[in-house]
Amino acid sequence: MFYAVYNILSLVLLVPVLVYHLYRSVSRGRPPALGERFGRIPRTLPDIIANRPVIWLHAVSVGEAVAARPLLKALRQRYPGHAIVVSTTTETGRGVASGFPEKDLCIYFPFDFLPAVRRTLDAVKPKLVIIMETEIWPNFNREAARRGIPVILANGRISDRSYGRYLKFAWFFRHALEFCSRLCMQTATDRERVIAIGAPAERTLVPGNLKYDIPCRQVSPAERAALRQRYAIPGGMTVITAASTHPGEEEPVLAAYRELLASSHGPLMLVLVPRHPERAAQVAGLLEEAGLPFLRRTALAGDASPAFSGGSVLLVDTVGELMDMYALSDLAFVGGSLVPTGGHNLLEPASLGIPFIFGPHMTNFREIAALVLNCRAGVRINGPDELAPACRSLLDAASLRRELGANGLAMVRENGGATERHLAVIAAYV
Repeated sequence: MFYAVYNILSLVLLVPVLVYHLYRSVSRGRPPALGERFGRIPRTLPDIIANRPVIWLHAVSVGEAVAARPLLKALRQRYPGHAIVVSTTTETGRGVASGFPEKDLCIYFPFDFLPAVRRTLDAVKPKLVIIMETEIWPNFNREAARRGIPVILANGRISDRSYGRYLKFAWFFRHALEFCSRLCMQTATDRERVIAIGAPAERTLVPGNLKYDIPCRQVSPAERAALRQRYAIPGGMTVITAASTHPGEEEPVLAAYRELLASSHGPLMLVLVPRHPERAAQVAGLLEEAGLPFLRRTALAGDASPAFSGGSVLLVDTVGELMDMYALSDLAFVGGSLVPTGGHNLLEPASLGIPFIFGPHMTNFREIAALVLNCRAGVRINGPDELAPACRSLLDAASLRRELGANGLAMVRENGGATERHLAVIAAYV
């Protein structure tokens, strides 16, 4: 009865969903890719995966795709004879996942419209589906189970902000969760929460957080110099990167930057990386209003001759280059944390030995933020007014920056292992 009602509603809501999707794609200047979302997979797919069993990994957007990278590398090494198909929901996620050498094919995940789901499963023919974090689609899970295809939830989490909503609709989610072969959650709290919304307790495990298995290394002076040359940044510049910023964060970042420029003892520049590159025009307007000279990443000359001087800004309007921006920096601010969006991954700068600052809103990364503070690997501020003083304190203390960076590297190295624990679960189904 549930699925009859769900599929009638899916049909009724199809038109408004299409209108919203088209508007979102056009407004962001990206192709809607409706064919793939309705299960029309490129004709080249059978040649790419011919005569090989398929592992299908789904990562909804950029964050999930980055978190999946250690698992993808391990799957490619462990199962070299398998084809790996990666799907995403967002265009930015597609942009990142398309660059992963471990995958054989990158596609868009289908709408949870039964004909679209069936066409996609008919084309991909996976032996196993791995869904990152918390994507719960009733038709997809049920249809996969009907075909005998195991579905594993990997790196699962239920955030503080989402938990209340999930509980209200537990009657809905339990129909999809019951078809998961295994649910691999990040923490014991996530396990308790997903069971509360309907997951079978006997199939729910806690292998840990894949994000801790991010590759880590100390950025060498030679690597930093080469990266700065690539991005036309003079070698003697002190560089602050403001990463993954959201609306409402760029203004305090720019105010703090101007305050630092007024008191700086040397050449200083800012690398500004909005979380969503389609906001670059809006952020460029803020830079113009602030009177700060800037260049977009896409406008840099190919010869990489020095393009920046003290007081200027590199506005990154591309995807897939954030780790490079961290690596060339002296100090970073991790965005999504001055506004209540839940924060972003603090392990990325930590994995490169880069000292960093973050704000109070870290509900999506509560465990990681607590570990960072416990290991003294980063600095938390309580609001925008503290950003400039925190930056100034760290810029004036090179030894403290080195200490924070070393602590971050040690933290990442000591908390890995989730990939191997996930592989142990996956091995039973491959």
